[in-house]
This record gives sequence, structure tokens and C-alpha cells, in this order.
Amino acid sequence: MVSEMGTEVEAVQWLNGALTLLDQRCLPQQEVYLTCTDVAAVATAIQKMVVRGAPAIGIAAAYGVVLAAKQRYWQAAEEWQYHIDQDLTLLAQSRPTAVNLFWAIARMRERIKHIGGDDPVHRLLHEAESIHHEDNQANRCMGELGARLITASCNVLTHCNAGALATGGYGTALGVIRCAFRLKKIHQVYADETRPWLQGSRLTAWELLRDNIPVTLLADGAASYLMKQGNIGWVIVGADRIAANGDVANKIGTLGLAVNARYHGVKFMVVAPTSTVDLSLSHGDAIPIEHRPAAEVLTLGGESVAATGAQAWNPAFDITPAALIDAIVTEKGVIESPDQNKTMALMQNEVYLPQN
Repeated sequence: MVSEMGTEVEAVQWLNGALTLLDQRCLPQQEVYLTCTDVAAVATAIQKMVVRGAPAIGIAAAYGVVLAAKQRYWQAAEEWQYHIDQDLTLLAQSRPTAVNLFWAIARMRERIKHIGGDDPVHRLLHEAESIHHEDNQANRCMGELGARLITASCNVLTHCNAGALATGGYGTALGVIRCAFRLKKIHQVYADETRPWLQGSRLTAWELLRDNIPVTLLADGAASYLMKQGNIGWVIVGADRIAANGDVANKIGTLGLAVNARYHGVKFMVVAPTSTVDLSLSHGDAIPIEHRPAAEVLTLGGESVAATGAQAWNPAFDITPAALIDAIVTEKGVIESPDQNKTMALMQNEVYLPQN
């Protein structure tokens, strides 16, 4: 698939009756693809971060349900709906913070209810492909909406990776950046390295360079000083879960960026599909935060970088309060200065569009 700006990355693909994933642990040095032929392999790929990014995790899980149904129906055609429930549970346990995972599983579960005793694979595959396609289209819509918010040409800063690698294609935060760059609204992208997995330096830089978008890396701790220089117009990030009041869970380090952006007068934009909004949680403190192994902090590229005996605290995400966010961009529209009333209105299709 070719986008407006080069060869688009396809991190999640259904090929020859199996799920093929671009192994993001190997980028940028190698482009390695893993093939998952059963649901256990999909759950492991999500947990081990072969595939990452909330929308991409949801899409992979949907295809995982297809693989589970294929196996369960072959083993016991009359009881496959009963046995597949444990497969859905396995997928749900793979990562706790990204709500798109649970949203996709719930959507596939609803589809399962209406299949009856027939062979489920074709209909579930159609549903998974619909989720995939809808996400791609939503990203392109968000790209256009978010780009409208950038009224003057500027440099922007992003954190982690919220591009085609993290979605069904094009990207959320990077979708806005791609669109705005095409419209000559962005001169330069600054990308945090994003420790400890270095998604910024390994993945975001790789994606942007493929589209000939100039990118400069910086250590996470350098972002505040960069803002102080007056070089940044917007911070643009993705999200793994958004609470009803507009609080946002995103990659660890996002909260610090939001605090620094507010202090330095830099606008802060969150870009995510409505499948990321969790209206069951009234505020961000209720969002479950995944804590990952200490080795991710204590080592780098498999080599120890810490003093022997040192401990590590490794939350994968933090919570940015709605009060620090200037705009949340979704495929349904934009919430400026988000709060619970605006979030609820948007989710009920009362669209808040950006002011030109």
C-alpha cells in the first residue's frame, strides 16, 4: 500500500490464513516478520511487544480470535463457542493498559454470539478485517483534523511511537505529523528516545525517515530545555486509554512532557481513536498501569548498564490529567480543553471540530 508520502508500514497483516507481525523488537536494524498460527502465539507476541501500540494490539487480538475459532471449530464443531472463551481470556491477559485490546475482544465476542453452530472462521475474519480497515481510515481522518489545529508553521515534539507501526496504518500522532508536514505546517520533528524500549529512536525515527520527514532525536530529559528555547509549537502524542474525564494513559514520560509544555506555553495534543476512550472509568487514576520487568531498565540491548544490585521501578505508562491537554483528536472530532461533558458528548456523536 502506498500513502501520499512513501511506502506505508504494515505491521499487522493477515496472510495465507495466519497472522504476520513485523517484529518491532528488531527494528531498525532488521525487518523480521513472525507468523502466528494459533491464539497462544498471538498473546505471546502482544505480551513480548512484538506488536505494540494500542490500536495495533487490538487488531492483532481480533485476528487472534479468528485463529482461536479456527482451531476450536476443527477440534469440536458443536462446542467451539464454549471452548473459545478461555482463548479470549488468554488474549485479554496479555497486556492490561491498552483498552483497544479489550474493545476488540468484546467486539469479536459479540460477533461470536450471532454465528450459531456454523463455521465461524469466514465471518470472524470479516469482522477482524473490518476492525483493521476502520482503524486505518480513522487514522487518516484524525490526521486531517489534527493538522487543522496547527495554524502556524512550527516544529513539533513527539514521544514513543504512535505511527503506522502502532496502528492499522498511517498512525495517530504520526498521522497528524504526516498530514501537517505534507501541508508544510511542520518544519522539523523532534522525537524523544523513549526509554527503556527506545520506541522513539528505534521506531518513530525509522518511520519518519522512510517518509523523508526530518527528525532529530533527543534524550527524554532534554525535552524541557528544548521547549525553553522556543523551538516547539506542539507536543503531539498518542494514547493507550482515555478516561471519561479526558485523563490520558500513555507511554511513561508523557506526563512530564505535558507539565513542561504547560509551563513553557507549548500546546499539547493527544491523538487516538474513540476505541481508546473508556467511559467506564471516570478518571485516570482508575486506569490499570502495567509494570514491566526491571531488566528493561537495568539493561540496554541485552547488556547491563546498572550497578549490580540496583533495583528498578518500571511502569510502562503514566497518566496525564485532562487539565494539561489542549486537544484530544479522534476520528469523530476534536475535544479542546477536554472534560467529562465534552468527552461524553463526542462519544454520543456530538462532534467538536477544531476552530480554524
